[in-house]
Parts: sequence; structure tokens; C-alpha cells
Amino acid sequence: MNGVIEALHIYDERNSPILSHTYTSRPLPAAHLLPLYLEHPPPRPNLIYLPNTNPPTLVFSLTHSNLLFLLTTSSEIEPLLVLEFLHRVVDVLEEFLGAPLLAHRIENNYDVVAQLLTEMCDAGTINTTEPNALRDLVEVEGFMGKLLGNLNLPTSKTGFSTTNFGNSSAPSLAASNTPALPWRRANVRHTSNEMYADIVETLSVTIAPSGRPLAAFANGTIAFTSKVSGVPDIVLTLTGPSGKHNLHGIMELPVFHPCVRLSRWKERPGELSFIPPDGRFVLAGYEVDLLPFANGKTGSLGSNNLRLPVSLDIKTGLGPTGSDFEVRLSVNKSFGFSSGGGGASAALSSARGGGGGGFTGSAGAAASAAGRGFGGPHSGTLAAPSLEGLEVTVPLPDGVRNLSEVRPSRGDASYNPGDRFLRWRIAPKELATPSPYFGLRCTVVGPPAAEGDDDDDVDERGDPDRAGFDNEYAYDDEPYQTPPAAASKPAPKKTSRAGGEGGASSPATEGERDARRAAQNKMLMPSSASVGFSVRGWLPSGIRVESILVDPRRSRGLGEAVKPYKGVKYLTISKGGVEIRC
Repeated sequence: MNGVIEALHIYDERNSPILSHTYTSRPLPAAHLLPLYLEHPPPRPNLIYLPNTNPPTLVFSLTHSNLLFLLTTSSEIEPLLVLEFLHRVVDVLEEFLGAPLLAHRIENNYDVVAQLLTEMCDAGTINTTEPNALRDLVEVEGFMGKLLGNLNLPTSKTGFSTTNFGNSSAPSLAASNTPALPWRRANVRHTSNEMYADIVETLSVTIAPSGRPLAAFANGTIAFTSKVSGVPDIVLTLTGPSGKHNLHGIMELPVFHPCVRLSRWKERPGELSFIPPDGRFVLAGYEVDLLPFANGKTGSLGSNNLRLPVSLDIKTGLGPTGSDFEVRLSVNKSFGFSSGGGGASAALSSARGGGGGGFTGSAGAAASAAGRGFGGPHSGTLAAPSLEGLEVTVPLPDGVRNLSEVRPSRGDASYNPGDRFLRWRIAPKELATPSPYFGLRCTVVGPPAAEGDDDDDVDERGDPDRAGFDNEYAYDDEPYQTPPAAASKPAPKKTSRAGGEGGASSPATEGERDARRAAQNKMLMPSSASVGFSVRGWLPSGIRVESILVDPRRSRGLGEAVKPYKGVKYLTISKGGVEIRC
């Protein structure tokens, strides 16, 4: 597959073309391409084949911030490469034009966008896509550049007038100054040198009605922020719950930024050696299976073994007619992995005021003191994780018409019949109470046909359409108009065709009705519930940053006396990712 990209079209929220950039060949125009794309019913795939065009065309699509990106090619090409290129185009445009990416920003900065698209793809072949390298190749006019643009004054970067920047020779002149590292700008200078590492893990857990976890995964991302002058060479060391020796078995499917030296990671798992881009970037990503690492998921294992910050239990079919259900929430006050085997990071707190530690030597002692403060450990650190944004979501069947009663012990519970979801939110200040247990009880209301079994309009045989027509009344026992004196006499008893007397139902009949209602309400009970939360200062995988070191021998442009400020934060996010089935 050696195909090339032919054209890129961008449409606004009204599907009007705002930019068309042609790389090679004679591709379909934007006005002709859009109707062919919209002919496919939604949801539309990211790759659509148009066999009726001349020549047959492949259309790659991406929607971002209400903008539609369509990329065309008439030859075979690697699909993942093209889709990744579209994502890089969005990232680069947000880097240069600002986020969120809006249509008027693209229209007002067409000169910058055209330069970016030309540098990112040369004659249909993907070229430079790193934002730091593009900053040395693409001229972005500031206020003074726009003010002096018509005076033919030389600029500081290229040495020729800004009015002649659109000339084809401009990119070739700037290309000679391309840095050796495409992900880092040349001549980086910062007044305050600092480095931050943020590890964010997204939790996804499914628990069976018996309490046994069916699946438990944590997808982690290591975001690194480097604001260091010159060209620093950094070594970031990770450790796990049992140390570094088993880290390669914990971190599955790792992916790294191009700046990471893979040979160093293969020789010493847990050590990330790299020269970082300037600013914030994603250093690495990974996946962790939270179930037992020894191949198998057999043996006794409950949800408590996962050390989750919260646990959930659902009871359905409560009440005399089985129309109530109860959600019980328990907050674990001492969740998390033990610090044994974690090395220096287990005893360290963050110097960023809300994360976990990651320093060695005197820097670690200072970080530990900064993390604990005067009145104990700071909230959101390894010593005191902070649970926030606790929300329980209970999906309800389509047969539920409403909830007649919603009774939470704490927090706010709301139900919108149109959404079919019951939401229960508990504020962080309410989680600080001594009791770790919370409850929510609700009563479901089903369709009208399922409610009226005990009404007078329903026949004893359960036929609502023939209510009252199968009963016989003795009208001949007394005249049609009863005198006033006789009005106080008790009314004649009505008898059914079966020969029994009417009136109050027997206890057996009431029990049958309750059993029938319970069977009907069983179909209205929820089958699962999910809980979402975020925890600062805790990771379910137990991965920690042991140290962040700058190698002075391999670094350039950073004085020996300069000691960059370092900080680490840990964050766990579960947006309804913990699901409990019942």
C-alpha cells in the first residue's frame, strides 16, 4: 500500500465547506463529495468506499467540535495511518489556533492553516506532524508582524519580508533550521525550570450478582509537563505494589511517545529515558488487568479484593407487592494497596499539593514535609486519598412509568422518566460523616394496566373488559324507589354467577393479588447499577513514580547549578465504570 492523500476538506456545523486543500491529482470537489458522504445513514463509519465515482474513492471522516473533516484518496492506503493523520491535524490546529477548534478561527487564519497542511503532508505523503517541529517551519504572525507586515521589514526567524512569506521558497529556507529532534523546539528557554508527571487511570469493573468480579481493568495514561531550558535528558522510574521486578507483568500493552528509548525500557522495565518535548504531552499509556495476575481468574475472589473505594449492593422486589428496590452504598475508608515494596515512593508525598510522591534524597524529604503540612496529610495525597464526584446511576426498564417515592438517606436523587435513569449524587462533605453506609429506596409505578387489579372495575376473574356484567342482582326484592325509612336498611348483597356472596375478599384472595402484583413488578425492577467517582492520590493498579532525575552528563543547555522543580499527581476516574449486576 503506497497510496497518497489527495485532498482534505473541512465543513462547519451547517455542512458548509470552509476549507479545501488539494495535495495531488484531481480529487472530488467539496460540494460534490458531501452529498455522497451524507447518503450513508448514520452512524457513518470512519471509512466509506464510493465505487460509483470516477475514479472510485475512499473517504475518511472525523468529527470534532461540530466540524467535519473529510479526506479522500483513490488508491489503496493504510487506513490507520490516515485516521491518525486526521487526529494529528486536529491536534495541530488546536495547538496553533487554540481550543476549542471553531470554524471562524480557521477562516480568519487561513494563511497559517494552509502552511500547516502543506508541511504536514507533502504531495500526498505524510511528512512533519509534530507541533514543536512545525513551530520552526510555520510563521505565525503576532501583533507586531501584522502591524509591520506591509513595510517589507525582515523578520527575526527567516530574514525575508513577511509579505513574501507565501512564496514557495519560504518553507525550504526555514527547513534548514529544522531541529534534530522533531518533537522539541530549538533554543528552548524558561525562567522557572519545572517538571510534572500526572498518572491518570480510568477504572472499568463489572461485578456479577454473587459479588464476584467478571472483569476489572485500569487504562492508564502518563502525562508529562516539561518546562526546562535547553535539551534535558530525563529518566523517570516507575514501581509497582511489589516493586519494579514485576512491573512488566502488571503494565500490559504499553505504548510510548517517540521520544522514549525503547531499548532502555526493554533492558530495565520501569525506567523511561527520554528527551521531552517542550510543554505538556502524553509520555506513555498502558493497561492493567486488576484480577489476579497468575493467568487465571479462578479461586475465591470478591469485589473487596479489588480494594475499590466504594461497594454497591442492590435489593429488588421489596415491600408487600414487590414494588420497592433499595440501593446500598458503602464507602471504604481505607482502600488502596499497601505501601510495602514500593520503594522510596511509598513514604513520599507530593510537592504539588495534591498528588503522590516521586523524589529521592533531600528532595523526597522536602516533598514529604510539603505533603503532610502542619495538621496532618493533605487531602488528595498518597497518605490521604480524596474521593469526589460520587454518583450512582440506576437504569430502569421501559415499563417503568414513574417513581412514586425516592428516599435517599443522604445526597440528592433525581429521576427523569424521559431518560430512564435514576441518578443519586452524594457531595464530598456528606462523605466525611462517620458512618460509611448510605441507602436509597424507591417505589416503581408501572403501566396503568398493571396497577388496577384491586379496582372495582376489574372482574374477579381478572377480565377488565367485562367488569360487572357477569354479576346478578335481585332487583325484584324491593321497589325501585325505596321510602326514606327503608333507605337505612343495609343494601342487598350481590351474588356472583359462581354462587358465592360478594363483599370483602378473603385473605387468600388478597394474597393471590399481592403475588400477582409482585410478579408484574418483578419486570419493573432494575437489573444493574453503576457508580462513578474520582479519587485524587490513589491508583487501582498501585503504580507509583519512584524518581524523576535529570542526567547532567547527557543534557545540554542546563547549568549544573539548576535544579528543576518536580511534582507528581495521581488521579483515578470512573465515569460509571463500576457496574454491579443484580
